[in-house]
Amino acid sequence: MAMVLFILLIAVVFGFVGALVKGLLWLLVIGAVLFVAALVFGGVRLGRGTHR
Repeated sequence: MAMVLFILLIAVVFGFVGALVKGLLWLLVIGAVLFVAALVFGGVRLGRGTHR
């Protein structure tokens, strides 16, 4: 869970920097991709659960 939160934090930082600094739109794109990847990763981990 800590890994997902860390990836989300990095995505938010990249998104803010990409949106605020002109010419760094690619950082906004990277931030969006990281955000979606963290949501998918977290969803897979939560969906898997502890089925034993």
